[in-house]
Amino acid sequence: MMSGRRTFTGSNSARVQAYCTGMLADTIRQFLHKNGIWLDTNKGQHFLIDESVLEDIVTVADIQTSDSVVEIGPGIGVLTRELISRAKHVTAIEIDPRMIPLLRIFTMDADAKIPKNLEVIEANALQAPMPTEKYKIVANIPYHITSPLLAHVLLESPQNPTSLTLLIQREVAENICSVESDSILTILVRLFGTPSLVRLVPPHCFLPPPKVDSAVIHIECFAQPKADPETIQRILKLAKLAFSKRRKMLRNTIGETPGGTEAMMQATIDPMRRPQTLSIDEWITLDNALQNIRSKRV
Repeated sequence: MMSGRRTFTGSNSARVQAYCTGMLADTIRQFLHKNGIWLDTNKGQHFLIDESVLEDIVTVADIQTSDSVVEIGPGIGVLTRELISRAKHVTAIEIDPRMIPLLRIFTMDADAKIPKNLEVIEANALQAPMPTEKYKIVANIPYHITSPLLAHVLLESPQNPTSLTLLIQREVAENICSVESDSILTILVRLFGTPSLVRLVPPHCFLPPPKVDSAVIHIECFAQPKADPETIQRILKLAKLAFSKRRKMLRNTIGETPGGTEAMMQATIDPMRRPQTLSIDEWITLDNALQNIRSKRV
C-alpha cells in the first residue's frame, strides 16, 4: 500500500510550492477558526500564505542577526515568525487588539514561549513613533496606508530606516519605482532612497485574496536624505503644484508663480517639459534657483 506522503522531483517545483502554500493557508485558516477570528478586509487584513513570497521578502530585506526590524500590521504573525528567526529585535505594531494575543501565540517557539526578541505594540502605525536608533522596516502593509505611512516614516521620524521592504498594491509599487512617475509619493521616496521592484504577487497568495495585484518593493535609504527638511517640504509643495495639472507643461504651472520662469531658466530646465520628466536633482536645483530669486526680491 502506498503511503499518503507526497513526494516531488525538481521538475515539479511548482507543485511543491503549491503544496507548501496550501499547508500554510490551512494552518492559518485552522488557527483563525479555532480562535473565532474573522478578517476585516476594510482594515487591509489579507494574510500572506505563499512561502516563496515570504522567503523573497526576508531575503531582499537582508535581515542580519544584529538588525532591529519594525513590522507594520503583523496580524497573527505570518511574516513575524520569519523575522524573529533572523533579527536581533522585532517591533510589531498592530492596530487590531484582537490580533495581539494571537500574534503572541502564533509566534511561540517549540517550548511554547514568546520569543524574547519580539516586542508587540498596539497602536496606529501612522501615529506610532519609530525607533531612534538604526532599524529596518519589513511589512505586508494595508494598502490604503501606503502613502501616509511613508510620509510618517520619512518626514516625521527622528531616525529614518536604513531600508524598507514592503508588500503593497502593484500599481502603487510600479509608480514608486518608475523613472518617469506622475506621483508626489515617488518624489518623496527618491529624496530618501532608491526604490526597486522585487516581484509581483498575485491575489491567490493571500487569505482572503485581495481584488488587486500586489508587489514587493525594496527601498534602500541613503545615509542622509538628498536635501534638508525645509527643502524637502518646499520641493513636495512645488511638485504638488506642478502635478495639479498633469498634462500641462511646467510653464503653465510653475511658470505662473512668482520667479518660476526665471528659476527654470537658471536651472536650465525647459519650461515645455512635464513634471514627471524631472529628476530628483533637477527638483532640488529648481528649488534652489527659486529661493535665490525670491531672496533677492525681498
